[in-house]
Amino acid sequence: MSEELKIGQVKEILENTEVTKLPDVMEQFKGDSRQGVVKLIEKYGKIYNSYLAEVERTENMKIYERKYSDYKYIAGIDEVGRGPLAGPVVTCAVILPKDFNVLYINDSKKLTEKKREELYDEILKNAISVGIGIESPKVIDDINILQATYSAMRKAIDALEVKPDLLLNDAVTIPGVDIKQVPIIKGDAKSISIAAASIVAKVTRDRMMVEFDKIYPEYDFAGNKGYGSASHIEALKKIGPTPIHRQSFIKNFV
Repeated sequence: MSEELKIGQVKEILENTEVTKLPDVMEQFKGDSRQGVVKLIEKYGKIYNSYLAEVERTENMKIYERKYSDYKYIAGIDEVGRGPLAGPVVTCAVILPKDFNVLYINDSKKLTEKKREELYDEILKNAISVGIGIESPKVIDDINILQATYSAMRKAIDALEVKPDLLLNDAVTIPGVDIKQVPIIKGDAKSISIAAASIVAKVTRDRMMVEFDKIYPEYDFAGNKGYGSASHIEALKKIGPTPIHRQSFIKNFV
């Protein structure tokens, strides 16, 4: 039957097939010996296998959420912006529903900007609650980046509309918090809740730096997000710091 279709029609059918249904559709064309169809079956077979691998990876990222499933509300917490020369440190706390099944969530550093933006929308649409915490460059200078990060994390927890019973943290234990905490080394790659928090924090801070770029265009904050790129350091030496620069971070450049 498939021989009655042109190869282009077979391609169009496969392109428009939902990935979960590919095996059934490909089965219809497996008896077709035309080289073009054989290559299409091979291509979409790889796509389906990649999908299965992603399903498995995402399920493996729920190991801590399953381990602590007796807790009703589990919040993942992460930060972004500890290392830049300019801009705030931003943290996020996310409580995901237990049946959250969005694929491709990962450590935000491993995702493209486009994928982070897509996942940001999915997380905000599906999450039980999301809290953001921000500390300014001045606070970072006053109390140091570690203490400013802890402060921003406490703000993110306080911003949650639902109080969590358990916190899954990326590597740290946050002082001054009366909720059980589980620090996980490289947690943003091991826990779906922490990974979701890392994505929301990253997108939030990146958008802030794009807005700062409009105010201080000489520093390319939209491109470097406040990190010490060559052009950023050159502008810093030539023009001097802005109000959003961290004075304690730029002593070697000004």
